[in-house]
Amino acid sequence: MGTSERIDLEHGGEEVAEAAASVEKAFEGKEVPPWERQVTVRSMVVSLVLGVMFTFIVMKLNLTTGIIPSLNISAGLLGFFFVKAWTKLLAKSGMLMQPYTRQENTVIQTCVVASSGIAFSGGFGSYLFGMSSDIAKQSPEATAQDIKDPGLGWMIAFAFVVSFLGLFSLVPLRKIMIVDFKLTYPSGTATAHLINSFHTTEGAKLAKKQVNLLGKFFSFSFFWGFFQWFYTASDGCGFSNFPTFGLEAYKNKFFFDFSTTYVGVGMICPYIINVSLLVGGIISWAIMWPLIDNKKGDWYSAKLEQSSLHGLQGYKVFIAIAMILGDGLYNFIKVLGRTLLGLYNQFYRKSLGTSSSSSDPNSPPLLSYDDERRIDMFLKDQIPVWFAVIGYVVIAVASIVIVPHIFPQLKWYYIVVIYIIAPALAFCNAYGCGLTDWSLASTYGKLAIFTIGAWAGASQGGVIAGLAACGVMMNIVSTASDLTQDFKTGYMTLASPRSMFLSQVLGTAMGCVISPCVFWLFYKAFGNLGIPGSAYPAPYALVYRNMAILGVDGFSALPQYCLTLCCVFFVAAIGINLVRDLVGEKWAKFIPVPMAMAIPFYIGSYFAIDMCVGSLILFIWQRIDKVNADTFGSAVASGLICGDGIWTLPSSFLALAGVKPPICMKFLSRGVNTKVDGFLES
Repeated sequence: MGTSERIDLEHGGEEVAEAAASVEKAFEGKEVPPWERQVTVRSMVVSLVLGVMFTFIVMKLNLTTGIIPSLNISAGLLGFFFVKAWTKLLAKSGMLMQPYTRQENTVIQTCVVASSGIAFSGGFGSYLFGMSSDIAKQSPEATAQDIKDPGLGWMIAFAFVVSFLGLFSLVPLRKIMIVDFKLTYPSGTATAHLINSFHTTEGAKLAKKQVNLLGKFFSFSFFWGFFQWFYTASDGCGFSNFPTFGLEAYKNKFFFDFSTTYVGVGMICPYIINVSLLVGGIISWAIMWPLIDNKKGDWYSAKLEQSSLHGLQGYKVFIAIAMILGDGLYNFIKVLGRTLLGLYNQFYRKSLGTSSSSSDPNSPPLLSYDDERRIDMFLKDQIPVWFAVIGYVVIAVASIVIVPHIFPQLKWYYIVVIYIIAPALAFCNAYGCGLTDWSLASTYGKLAIFTIGAWAGASQGGVIAGLAACGVMMNIVSTASDLTQDFKTGYMTLASPRSMFLSQVLGTAMGCVISPCVFWLFYKAFGNLGIPGSAYPAPYALVYRNMAILGVDGFSALPQYCLTLCCVFFVAAIGINLVRDLVGEKWAKFIPVPMAMAIPFYIGSYFAIDMCVGSLILFIWQRIDKVNADTFGSAVASGLICGDGIWTLPSSFLALAGVKPPICMKFLSRGVNTKVDGFLES
C-alpha cells in the first residue's frame, strides 16, 4: 500500500496555487537525459548492492511470517543517498561526467524492487519450498512424485524461464493503462512524489536527515541482532524466546520476541493490520486451540504426533487456508468487478466521445502543464509491439520446453493453457492494482494450484504440478503488475519507458540469481527451515502444499469437524470483508482484516505483539510530534528492518562455518528449576 503526499498551499490566489501544484515547473530548466544515459553503470552497481540487501530482508520475512511491507520508499531513499554520495565524491575530484537525476533515481528504485521482488514471487517461502521433503513430512501420505527438494541449479533455471514473461505481456498496453485510463497506482505515484521531492533543494536536505536517522537505527538493529546471537546456543534459547507474559502465555505463542524487524514492520503497516493479527492470535491460540485440544481422543486420536495434519495441526492449517481463500475470493470478485466497471466506463466514454474533464464532446480533454510534459516524454521512446510479441513468444516456447524437464509432473500442454490465458489475467491484475493498489498475484497462483492440480490428478503428481503451475502463473501476473506500476512512477518522474523496461529486465535477471542463492544460504546455514517452532517456520510453504493436496484429493485429509469449521471461517472472512465495505471508510478502520487474522492461526501471535509495539511507538510519537513522526517514521522503520535483516548474512556464514554461540539463555518454571538444581546436585 502506498501513502500519498499532501501538499498544503499558501493563500495567495490561483496562480500561486497552480505554481505550487506544478511539479514539472520546478524542474523546467533541467535537462532530461536520453534513455541510454538513465541506465548507468553506477545505477546498476548501486542496484546490485541494494538488491542483495533487500533480498535478505524479504527472504527473512518470507520464511518467518510471510508479511512483507512495501520497501519502495526505502529503495528510493537509499538509492538516492548512495549515488548522491558517489557523485559528490567524484565532483570534488573533478571526475564527475554525468549529474545525478531523478530519472536515474527511478531506474535504481525500479531495479531494486524488481530484484528483491523475485524473493516473493519466486515462491521460496511458499509454493517452491512447499515441494520439499521438509514440508512434505508435515503433510499426509506424501509420495516420491509429490516431493522435489531445493536445488540451486534448477531454482535459478526455473526463475529465469518464468520471471520474464510478465514483462512482455503488458508492454503494448502501457499507453492505455497510464495515459488513456489514467490509472492512479497509489504506491507508484507515492514513490514518484518521493523521488521528485529528493531532487529539489529542500527535499535533498530532508532526505539527508532521513538517511542519517535510517543509518542510526540500522546500526542499532544490526548490533542488537549481533548481541542476541550470543545467547542462542540451542533451540529455544535467547531473547527471541523470552516469556514476557508468563510461561503459560509463552506456551500459547504470546510473548514479545525482541525482533526489531517486526517492530519496524509494525511501524509501516496500517494500525488495523497489526490489530487484526493480534485479534486472530487471540481467537485461535487463546480460545480455539485450547478448546480443540481438549477434544483430543474424541475428535482425533490422542496418539498422533504434534505435527500431524490429522490432529490439532490440521485445524490450525486448514482453518487458516479457509480464511485466506475466503478473503482472496472476496477481493478477487471485488477487484474484478471494479476492473470490469472501470473498463466499461472507459470505453463507454470513448464511444460517446466525452471525457471527465470536458462537458463538450467535440473539445479535447484539458491537460495541465505537468500532464502535457509527462505524456510527451512518455510517448517519446516507444517500445515496439513486435518486440513485445516476439519476446513473449520466444520466452514462452523456452519455458514450455524447459519447465517440464524441471517438473515432469507439469506437462507442456498445461503450460500452453496457462500462457494463453495469462495475458488477460495479467491485464486484470495490473488494472485492478492501478485502481486499488492491491495485487492479486497470489490469488491467481492459488487458482492455478486448484485447476492444474485437479487436472493432473493424484496419480500423475498433481501436488507438484499444482505448485509449479502456481509459480508460473504468479510470476506472470506479479511482474506484469509491478512493471505497469513502475511505468507510472517513470511517467511522473519523466523517466523513459525504455529505461524503465530495461531496468526491470536487469533487476529481474539479478533477482533470478540473487534470490535462489540467498535462499540456498538460508537452507544450508539453518538446517531447520520449515519446522514449526523453529526460527524460520516458513508458514506459507505448508499452507500452499495443503492447498495443492485439497485440489487433488479433496477433503479426505481433514480431521473430524474440520471441514465444518473451515466453512464457517470461509463464510466469516467473506462476511467481514462485506461489512468492511458496507460501513464505509470511517468505521472500516475498526473492523479486522480476515487475511491478516488468518496468519497467526498457524504460527502464533509473537510477531503480532512485536508489530503492535511498533504501532504503539508510532502512535505515541505522532501524539507528541506528528510532523516529525510522519516525516521520519518510515526512515526509522526501514533502519530497524534493514539492520536486523542484514544481520542474517553474517549469522548464516557463522552457521555454515560451524561457529556456535557460547551461551544458551532459557527460562524455566520454578518447579522445573528446582528439579534441575536437584539433578545437578546429585
